[in-house]
Amino acid sequence: MRAFALSLLLTALATPAAAMVGGAREDAALGRAVVTIVGSRGNFCSGTLIAPDLVLSAAHCVGPGADYKIVQLDAQRQPQLRDIRRVAAHPSFDIKAVLAHRASADVALLQLAAPLPGKSPLPLGAPGDPLAAGQSFTVAGIGVAIRGDGKSGGTVRSAALVATGRPGRLQIRLVDPATNNARDGQGACTGDSGGPALQAQDGRAVIIGVVSWSTGAGNAAGCGGLTGITPLTLYRDWIERTAQSWGSALAR
Repeated sequence: MRAFALSLLLTALATPAAAMVGGAREDAALGRAVVTIVGSRGNFCSGTLIAPDLVLSAAHCVGPGADYKIVQLDAQRQPQLRDIRRVAAHPSFDIKAVLAHRASADVALLQLAAPLPGKSPLPLGAPGDPLAAGQSFTVAGIGVAIRGDGKSGGTVRSAALVATGRPGRLQIRLVDPATNNARDGQGACTGDSGGPALQAQDGRAVIIGVVSWSTGAGNAAGCGGLTGITPLTLYRDWIERTAQSWGSALAR
């Protein structure tokens, strides 16, 4: 790990703060499943436990040429680094597409060296059909509450957003219904990438996608406008096959 970059990040994560821009609230329930991923190049992302030893995240969060760890805070909110055994990104992932806010297989798995104490996995699903604008979803992550301020990240928070435009099996664009992308509202920001998008199905919340990108209001650069989701519809088979080959039992 690059000691200086990691030290700065761990200092930020040790400070109680917000995540998700727009005043989103802390979510203790999702905090039992959402985790912090840090890389040796100084980046940090969100992920979600889908098995006791398996984390779902975004492929752009775990690029080649770096090492990754999970950060878990102890009772005194001191960061502890947990080892990753192996990482796999979907073979069809295209980083150029994600950077241009186009659809891609922005899905990755990280297998832990050991289960995390005090954490519990969430079940996988897929968006309910037919998809349409106005459908409700919840997104969560450990990202910053103030763009550019790393110390404002580190707490799991969630936001209730709705689909906009023409959501489909390749990409879902979410927006804060209170602001409708006309001004800054709630949504994902730096560090929320890889976090879960959830939908209520059959009386429970299931993971239907991962956070891939965000914009500012009016589609400008930044946060608080649109939140781009990669739905799991086309990628659940790959997730299940990979988990099985690694000996991980997915939550049901």
